[in-house]
Parts: sequence; structure tokens; C-alpha cells
Amino acid sequence: MKSKWFLVLFLGLLGAAVYGGTVLATPPSGVTTLPIATGRFDAIDTKVKTGAWKATIRTKGVSDLHVLQNTIVPGGTFGWHSHPGPSLVIVKSGTATFYHADDPTCTPHVVPTGSGFVDSGGAVHVVRNEGNVDLVTIVASLVPAGAARRIDQPDPGNCPF
Repeated sequence: MKSKWFLVLFLGLLGAAVYGGTVLATPPSGVTTLPIATGRFDAIDTKVKTGAWKATIRTKGVSDLHVLQNTIVPGGTFGWHSHPGPSLVIVKSGTATFYHADDPTCTPHVVPTGSGFVDSGGAVHVVRNEGNVDLVTIVASLVPAGAARRIDQPDPGNCPF
């Protein structure tokens, strides 16, 4: 009988945690996403060296590569989120301002048109359009096959917005 009560209690707590995570999530606002292409790759093991420049990409298992365009209106936000793999982000127009959940000072990182940044994956962050023109980004995300590219996260409470 004790094991049945334990199971009921465990399932109740698990359900509350899932519900709480869903309720506390901070979804995007003012964002339009245009998928450009998605492709599936077997394990990747490639490297190249051109002069002093080097690049290495190595994965285990099957991966999905998502390429998309995001447009964020002024005042819009991606909401707090994370990714299960790395993303390369190019700011096509406007200015991206991003914040890391683990930064107690909530320091803004500003990325102007024509620049880019790498999101290594796993870290909770938010990208906002704090400018007065649309922010347009092109994103290439490499994630485990079948995984959600984006994982909504609750507001960590370190930023005043």
C-alpha cells in the first residue's frame, strides 16, 4: 500500500512541476518565424584548415539542421528559452539585444546589423528588439534529430523587464 501512495505522490509532484514549467514559461511576443529549410544529417565529423583559420564540427548520432528567419517588431521578445544544440545567428537588419539568465547583473549584449553571435546551446537566454525598427535574424540551429529546436523557460527574475 505504501508503494501505491508513493507512486500517487510522485506522479502528482511530477504533474505539478510540468504544469508549473508551462505556466511560468515566457513565450515569444511580436515574433514571426519563417522556416527556410530543415535537413537531417548522420553523424558529422569534419574539419578544415585554411591558413591560420580552422573549423571543426563533430556530432554523435543523427542531427537536424534548422535554418529560419525571425522578424521581431520593436519591443518584441523571443522570451526566455534555451536550445538543445548550437545556433549561429546573423543579424540581417535592426539590432539584437540579448541577456543571459545566469548573469545576476542582467548585462545587455548588443549585436548590430551585419554581425552575428553563437549560442552554444543549453544556456537560458532572451533576445529582445529594443530598437525602433524590425529586427530580422537568420538562424542555423543544429540539434539532436527529432528534438525541439527551442525550449521555453521561466523568467529567471534577474532582469527588470
